[in-house]
Amino acid sequence: MNAPFTHRKISRRHMLQITAALAGTATLGLTSRISLAQGKGKIVVGTWGGDYARLLTKNIEQPLLISQGWEVVQDQAGDPERRSKMLAERRLPRGSSDVQGLSALNIYQMYDAGATAEIDYSKLANAKYLLPSMKYKGGVGHIYSGKVAVYNPKVVQTTPKSYKDVFDPTHGNKLGIIDIQYQYTIVAAALAAGGSVSNLEPGKKLLLEVRKAGARIYPTNEAFAQGLKAEEFGIGIMWKARTVQWQNAGIPVKAAAPSEGTLAYVSGFAVPKNAPNPEGAYAYLDAMLAESAQEAFAVDMGYNPTVTDAKVAPDLNQRIGFTPEQVKHLVNLDYGYMNEQDPELKDWWDKEFKG
Repeated sequence: MNAPFTHRKISRRHMLQITAALAGTATLGLTSRISLAQGKGKIVVGTWGGDYARLLTKNIEQPLLISQGWEVVQDQAGDPERRSKMLAERRLPRGSSDVQGLSALNIYQMYDAGATAEIDYSKLANAKYLLPSMKYKGGVGHIYSGKVAVYNPKVVQTTPKSYKDVFDPTHGNKLGIIDIQYQYTIVAAALAAGGSVSNLEPGKKLLLEVRKAGARIYPTNEAFAQGLKAEEFGIGIMWKARTVQWQNAGIPVKAAAPSEGTLAYVSGFAVPKNAPNPEGAYAYLDAMLAESAQEAFAVDMGYNPTVTDAKVAPDLNQRIGFTPEQVKHLVNLDYGYMNEQDPELKDWWDKEFKG
């Protein structure tokens, strides 16, 4: 019987051939591993900072993009600064961002200015679930809420029933105003003073009155929340969604829908025409519409989903949503008018109201 193994003398030439073959196989295996390890590319996301940026990472970027091989980099700044940068870059062959977080108003502005591309909804698998009202030519609606009266019942005992109740000069320094919310603040004040979404002069006059009476100005939403918690002031306006987030954090805040009609707010994303990575931009848009991401934002941030397949618990929906009657009276900005007036409004805000 032959032995299972036999010892043969291997020539030096044969040994070199075997060694070369093994080396080639090892190299091929290493190449394959490198190829698998390489990412899909970088997505640069222009966004506000603070809680929103943190939740983008937690609910969209980490679980749905980074885990799949994408590299995501956030470029955090206020939207006026980011919009100015987009306009300055629009003639360049390549811009510095792939997607930009903007309000519906700013989505309109940037598309009208030729800075953003028309959205091809056929590239979004989750577009079939998107509410029709959230499909813009120049952007995609991510989440929505409404601008309501917010108050700390420890400081302001009477529940405000209107924007007029909020912007009452008798509040003095118990009224808080958010600097980065200047557009919606001016419109809300206009409604309080008998104006309209396209007649803002009464609102400007009222804002100057409350400023003279001692109204406090806070730079960001987060600073406003801390002032409310510390009882530095007791009343203001903010997205209803944020009040849920603050309540979850233990801040004693309540919300009330204004009788003039609640100003609707939509936050979404647009794609610059010269985005360096359009494929990555669409991957981001699709991920933000994913059922899991939408449900997580409802829980974590209190905003209403923009897709029909997202499920929100009845008790949470009662806290973040609006009654059928309130939905019927949601008030949209006049986007065309605001687009034309925005430079003047920002200049007035910075020089006359804040100054």
